[in-house]
Amino acid sequence: MMRRALWVAWPSFLMAGVLEMLVFSVADPAELHVFGESLASLPATGVYTLAFFCFWLVVALAASMTMLLATPEVERPDSRQDWP
Repeated sequence: MMRRALWVAWPSFLMAGVLEMLVFSVADPAELHVFGESLASLPATGVYTLAFFCFWLVVALAASMTMLLATPEVERPDSRQDWP
């Protein structure tokens, strides 16, 4: 189980870093708005940190869904034999 968690966490960490670089090479953190509120009150490093963790979470969820759907039925504990 721990190995699978690392299979998801490490690549999603790397991709969050890539997304961070791509987004903030185009967007200035002081000009961003979330739910109509400006993020100018936060320091730039705070915006970078929050964005990184949001990116990491989204990519980790996508990778987790891929891992779940790619797992063969015999390995799943909840697999049903009567389901076609």
